[in-house]
Parts: sequence; structure tokens; C-alpha cells
Amino acid sequence: MTELGNLLAESVGRLFQSGSAVHTADVWPTELWNQLDAIGINLTLVDEKHGGASGGWSDAFPVLKLVGLYSVPLPVFENMLAIKLLATAGINILSSIYTISTKTSGEWKASSGGYSFTGELISVPWGRYAEHIVCVEDAQSTVRVHVLPAVISPGANLAGEPRDRLSFSGVRSVSASSGCVEASRLFDSCALARLPLIAGSLAAGLDRSIQYAMERKQFGRAIGQFQAVQQQLAQLGSETAAVSCAARAACRAADMGDASFQIAAAKLKANQAIGLATAIAHQVHGAIGFTQEHALHHITQRLWSWRSEYGNDRFWGERLGELVTRAGAAAFWSDLTGRDDAVG
Repeated sequence: MTELGNLLAESVGRLFQSGSAVHTADVWPTELWNQLDAIGINLTLVDEKHGGASGGWSDAFPVLKLVGLYSVPLPVFENMLAIKLLATAGINILSSIYTISTKTSGEWKASSGGYSFTGELISVPWGRYAEHIVCVEDAQSTVRVHVLPAVISPGANLAGEPRDRLSFSGVRSVSASSGCVEASRLFDSCALARLPLIAGSLAAGLDRSIQYAMERKQFGRAIGQFQAVQQQLAQLGSETAAVSCAARAACRAADMGDASFQIAAAKLKANQAIGLATAIAHQVHGAIGFTQEHALHHITQRLWSWRSEYGNDRFWGERLGELVTRAGAAAFWSDLTGRDDAVG
């Protein structure tokens, strides 16, 4: 863990341990958001000259992992990434709630002093609470910021996290070109930012499964003393550790430049691990883990939702296949080890 990442994680960890973090996503936790904003979490990826911490993805990793560990119902990574895009594009950063849209359907029209947009932004994370929406026009890596009002059609993923449809009619936007990697590969960057959350959420499921296995008794002893349950928990632990390592490696690679291979490999691994890990966690807990009131329910609902968001198993499997076949079979091993050596 980097020094900056360690400092940020300590501050955020104390805040979440105080009980401020909640599981539900249907009420905006204003106090918690203001506390995170005061710590400066949203400015982690922003250069110091723009008032940020000049951190990288390796610094953001431990913070985002804690967001996943404590099931924090806030668009933390969306704000981190959105503000990074604004800073690199030279767009003024306001004290505001930002979110990101990667799915746009509509028409841009040039107008005096900027552009206007008529259309929809689809499945926008936390769109109903956002004050500004950031998106990117892929062809020119142009960052655009939309200011509400918009017609909001509420939606949610399986975990109840807002995924809203926002409709605009001739709404002006602030636009500027950006040369940062995150702007040119916004979808991949969102997948990268989701990885630490998945790693943290898997760790939460592991912790609760171990705790429950030591508390729940059957045939006169804790079920965690049975070899079959121990084997399942060991498998859950190995999957959790593997995802955390893959996510951290992808963050390190992103700090060095092109991390398309590492992001694809890590997101595919995370997606596959979610299926096995959640199955084991619920097998250990039994029926109680599926109840609305139980914490495991909220953890696994998030994981199942995140598995399909920003690329499902098939998407990243095909992406990996394309990257490997493009380089050729003869270059596979040298290319693979060369990437790890460079990151190391």
C-alpha cells in the first residue's frame, strides 16, 4: 500500500467503523457524503495543481476496497473518476455530486459557446442524486458535463443501487477535450474502479461466513469445525485473495499506462469468483443469509449486480481472446511475463 493510500484508508476506515456507513441505497446519506468530501477522497486522482492529492489508482485501491467492504451506498468511484476527467480537461470543478454515464443515446448539436444534447443517458449510477453528469464522446475524447434538470426515470440494479435513465431536451453542456487515458477508455476505467469494490465486498462475505461458521452449532459443535465447511471457507478465502491481487495489479498497471490486458484479466477473474464465492457464503449461512435483514443479503446482491456491470464474463473473455490472438501465439508467454515484470 502506498503512503498516500495508507493515510486515506486510515481516515476512511475510522469513518466507516464509527457506524456511519449503512447498507440501504434508497436514502441519500448526506452526513456521510459530507464527511467523505471533507477528507478529500473525491480528489484522490486529481493533480496537486488542481487542488488534488496527485494520487494514482494504487492510492485509490485501498479506499475503494473499504467502500466495498462496508457496503457504502455512495458513488465514490464515480466521483473520483468524474473529477479526474474534469481536471484533465480543464473544466472547473465544483463542490458537487458528480456521476458518470457510459451509455448515451441521442444527438449533439453545436451551438454558440458549446453544445446542446437531446437524448438519454441510460442506466446512470446514482443519477437521481447527481448535480452534474459527466460523459465522454469517444471519437474525440471530449469530456462533456451535463447540468440537471433532466427528466429522471428511476431504475435500480439487483442490489437496489440507483441506475436511472435521464432524458434531456436541448440541454447545454460544458465540453472540453482531454488527453488522459481515463477519457479515451472510460468503460475500461469504470471496470477498473469497480474491481476494488468487488474485492472489498468479497472480503466482507468471507469475514461474515467465518464468523457465522464459528457461532452456528450443529450436532453439538460449531459448523466451522467440520472439515467440509473448512474446505469451503478455504476455497472462499483463496478466491477472495486472488481477486484482491488481480485488482491491485490492474491498478498498478493503470498507473504506468496501458492496462487493458490487466483490467480484462482482473474483471474476468472477479466475475467468475463472484459466482463461486457467493454460492459458498450462502451454503455456509443456510437460509438465513437470503433474508432481507441479513448483511450477507446486501453483500451478495451487490456482487451479483456488479458482475454484469461494466462487462460480464463473456465480454471480458472475448476481450482477452482478442488481445492474445492479436499479438500471436508465439508472443503469448513473453508478452504475459513482460507485463508483470514491467508492473513489478
